[in-house]
Amino acid sequence: MKFAYSTNAYRKFTIEETLSRVSSLGYEGVELLADAPHAWPAGLLPEQKSLIRQALETNHLQVSNINAFMMNAVADPRQAFWHPSWIEPYAPYRAIRREHTLRVLDLAAELGAPSIQTEPGGPLPDGMSWSAGAALFYEEFMPCVERAEQTGVDLLIEPEPLLLIEKFEQYLEFMDKIDSPRVGLNFDIGHAFCVGDDPVEWIPRLASHTRHYHIEDIASTREHHHLVPGEGVIPFDKVLSAIRTTGYSGWITVELYPYLDDPDRAGRTALGVLMQALTGI
Repeated sequence: MKFAYSTNAYRKFTIEETLSRVSSLGYEGVELLADAPHAWPAGLLPEQKSLIRQALETNHLQVSNINAFMMNAVADPRQAFWHPSWIEPYAPYRAIRREHTLRVLDLAAELGAPSIQTEPGGPLPDGMSWSAGAALFYEEFMPCVERAEQTGVDLLIEPEPLLLIEKFEQYLEFMDKIDSPRVGLNFDIGHAFCVGDDPVEWIPRLASHTRHYHIEDIASTREHHHLVPGEGVIPFDKVLSAIRTTGYSGWITVELYPYLDDPDRAGRTALGVLMQALTGI
């Protein structure tokens, strides 16, 4: 397994400076934020893509994954990460999420990224049942599944607290409808802990679905607030041991987007804690 750091912790920095900083912390990889200010695909010029490629090469970094979940560039006042969602009541607004995802799949293919991840439906609107939300998500999602198959990029669903798909049983129910080798799971360790899905228990059960991991710490309250590893209660030695036992050799991306004021310290501390946990198993 290999560790990467998500650029969503560096939203106060340009992508060139971000990649330089991530490399200096000792990470092998980087998860690229397909959003402002780093790589919002709707406004990304060929020259900017070239600069990203050059910065990756200069800093000896590989792309672990592209984050197509966050959409701060739209600036929805309800919640900037979740909206527009796949299940907005207004169809043209849903289309913004769909078209964004299609663009990110194309960007991933251009940059050689193995996967992108997206939100698991979105927050259920008032009056919409879970089954109706899942049906709407499926309808909007399937054109992106087709594009993933065309581009050879994995399209990953990331369960998240308070959204349509929170728990792994819901993910599996939704996946019963999809038959594509390009659709899988972005397993977020902290999210699983928040909703009461024991990561150590679920890692082997979902090994055939998991293409990428997010990792962060969570407090004992299970509040969905990402903490630097070592500052919460997640047993990283047991988590990493479970991942290793499955034979997974891909990327584990540290995701610490709340630490905008000091992403270097957060990332450096996280890598130290995870490496120590890894060597102890």
